[in-house]
Amino acid sequence: MRVILKSEVPHLGDAGDIVNVAAGYGRNYLLPRGLAIPASEGSVKELEHQTRVADAIRRKQLAGAQEIAAKLENSAVSIRREAGEDDKLFGSVTNRDIAEALEAEGIVLDRRTIKLAEPIKAIGLFTIPIRLHREVTASVRVYVIRA
Repeated sequence: MRVILKSEVPHLGDAGDIVNVAAGYGRNYLLPRGLAIPASEGSVKELEHQTRVADAIRRKQLAGAQEIAAKLENSAVSIRREAGEDDKLFGSVTNRDIAEALEAEGIVLDRRTIKLAEPIKAIGLFTIPIRLHREVTASVRVYVIRA
C-alpha cells in the first residue's frame, strides 16, 4: 500500500514522503491516526500542498524543541529515594520519575523522549539525554539523593 506521510513516523519517514507499507499497517494504524493519506492520483497534487504545510510544521516543532532544550540545559532536578548503606537504592529511578520531576519544575515532556539506558539504582549525579526532536537532543542533570 502506498501512502503519503502527513507527519514524521519513526523508522518510516518524514512528512511528505511517499512510502510503501503493509496494507494492514497503513489501514489500521497510519490512516486512522491521521499520520498518512492514501497515495492516489488526486493526492499526489495535494502532496505539494502537504509538503509546504509539513515544512512549516517541522520548522515550528524544531523551534519549540530548541526552546525546551535551552530550558533543560539550565535546569537540574532532585529525586529523593530510600537507599541502603552502600548508596544503592531500594527501588530505582525511571524515565517516568524524571518526567514527573521535570513537570514539577514546569517542563512538560513525554516520558518516552527521556533516553535512559537503564533505571538508575544508585545515589549520585547523572546526566540524562532527552531527544526532543530528530535534530535536537538535550541533557538534564538528575541528582538522586537519600531520603
